[in-house]
Parts: sequence; C-alpha cells; structure tokens
Amino acid sequence: MDFMELKKRLTELDAACICDVNKKLRVMDPGIRPINQGMKMIGIAHTVHCRADFLSVLKALHESDEEEVLVVDAEGETVALAGELFVREAKRKNLAGIVVDGGCRDVRGIRNANFPVYARCLSPLAGTASKIFQTQVKVNCGGVAVEPGDVIFGDDDGIVVMNVEEIREILATAENIQRIEDRVLKEMEKGKSLVDLLNFHDHYAKISKKQKSDLIFII
Repeated sequence: MDFMELKKRLTELDAACICDVNKKLRVMDPGIRPINQGMKMIGIAHTVHCRADFLSVLKALHESDEEEVLVVDAEGETVALAGELFVREAKRKNLAGIVVDGGCRDVRGIRNANFPVYARCLSPLAGTASKIFQTQVKVNCGGVAVEPGDVIFGDDDGIVVMNVEEIREILATAENIQRIEDRVLKEMEKGKSLVDLLNFHDHYAKISKKQKSDLIFII
C-alpha cells in the first residue's frame, strides 16, 4: 500500500481514534496547537533543526516536495520561524502542512491561506537569517522523535507521528473504532443515552470488585 492510499484512509480518521488503538504512539506536546481550526494535516515529515534562525527553514521549504510536512525543531524558542510568506510558498508547492516547535507569526494571513499550520507560540518578532543548521535529520519536535519519512497526522486535537509500519498495524482497528463512534453519535441524536450504549454498569461493577474489565460500546 503506497502513501497516497494510506493518506486516503487516514483522512477518514481522527487523531483520537488512532490513539485509542495504540496509546504508545508518538503524540506531540499539546502546547503545539493549530493556527487554523477544522483542518486535517497528513503528510511525510521533512525535518529541520534550528535555533532562533529561519535560514535553514527556508532551505528546507525550498527542498521539500508535495505531500510533505515541514517539521521544525526550534528547541522551543519563541521567536517566529515561519509566517504568511512561508505558508503561501508551502501551499504553492502543495505541501501538506507546517509544524513549528517554536514561534510563528502573521496569524491573520495564515488563516486566510487556509493551510494547516501548527506552532507552540505566536510572536511578531522574527528570528535571524544568518546561521546554518541541519535539515532532513532526526529531530525532537513537541517532545517526540521525528525522522524524515515519518507520517505526520494532525487535527484539532493535536499531532500524532507514525512510521508506515505503525500505520499498517493500527489502520483497520482505527477504522472500526471510527465506524462504531459514528453509529453511537447517530444513536445519541435519536435520544439514546451514552451509558446505555456502553457496558457501563457491568464494567463499573467489575472495576469496583477489582476485576478485569474493559469499557466498550455494545451496539
């Protein structure tokens, strides 16, 4: 299964149901938040490591390909290392998104660009453009390791990092969870109680007796 087929299937999922399958997946620090709400970001990591300087970010942006996500390990520095011009260029090149573990600026312009961008903070102050750092190396972004070629999945809940093998292992189960939750929502819209759609009472009784049990949907 190639990346585009994986992406097509991942597009139907949420970060939450992916994490429900495997709670050991790499999930970025919740301090890294989407600037544009309501968008999904699914792409292949193109990494940059830098500190308070965006010259290497520009280099990585220039060298990146379609369907890639620019992943910037800025060591948590608060100066902006991306803004509207970088975002417009990323969109022109058909990248899948930008993630900055550091600062970003030009919020209104980025929102108008309608492109997935995540950042740890916002700042009008840009970094310098006078130092050279590494690109396409293993980085630490949002507290997790990211390697070039990893798949970056982001939605309003946050960002999950997976390699292709991890995706293959969780995909079918995540799709099933998504289908069940969609059915549950439809039943709740009809007036059904959430508790009645779960094995809540039996589960609670077993847990109170220190017995093993899993909370599951029963529809």
